[in-house]
Amino acid sequence: MFPAQQRPPGDPALIERGKALYSVSCSACHGADLRGGGMGGPNLLRSPVVLMDQAGELILPIVRGERKERGMPALPLQDDEVRAVAEFIHNVLSLGRGQGAPPESDLPPPNSIVGDASAGHQYFGAKCSTCHSPAGDMKGLATRVPEGKELQNFWVTGGVTSGRRGGGPGAAPDSKTVTAAVTLPAGETVEGPILRIDNFLITLRLADGSQRSFRRDGDRPKVVIKDPLEPHKAMLATLTDKDMRDVTAYLATLK
Repeated sequence: MFPAQQRPPGDPALIERGKALYSVSCSACHGADLRGGGMGGPNLLRSPVVLMDQAGELILPIVRGERKERGMPALPLQDDEVRAVAEFIHNVLSLGRGQGAPPESDLPPPNSIVGDASAGHQYFGAKCSTCHSPAGDMKGLATRVPEGKELQNFWVTGGVTSGRRGGGPGAAPDSKTVTAAVTLPAGETVEGPILRIDNFLITLRLADGSQRSFRRDGDRPKVVIKDPLEPHKAMLATLTDKDMRDVTAYLATLK
């Protein structure tokens, strides 16, 4: 690390609390190792916000929804919980071996199959069964994804295995592709997977594999985003550590 970014050791209790909160609320998007997760969250090890933050003061507005339009939902964390998460993140950065290198750690990987399968079955029936079925798309899931941590990450992210948006050139949209419908002032509507989007520009991939970009000025043109994984992203705001482990334990029985 650069000398200006060196920090005194953090409070071990606060770091441990932040680690638990990060695992439940952040790891699906940003990865267990902070290098980005299946739902497209950025690498926190290289985040300018994280590097400039001192005690969560820059991270807090983002957790409150400052970057909602960029795919970062607001999370129901208290101020002191955000500070704990920030302390954990800074601690991980302090363990880094070099610029961009993953941090060293002697901590054992978490055992994800420690929940109550019966309680997980009930949660699945109440929260997941409208879209998924143990006799349908979930059949044999534990055989296909036998490792506990991988299974947990798989279902929490909705089955996303990479952070790509829109696929590669000529790729057909799949059930997890984020698409948009852009309606121009003249009435023409253009639809396709999103390749790029920000406050000023949106680029779609068309059916023939070509790309088309549209400049944005506030709410013009009208853009309607369709994200098949929105229910999973919304779930992260209420998913507890117990729920996550219980559902993982239940899904581990679907062999």
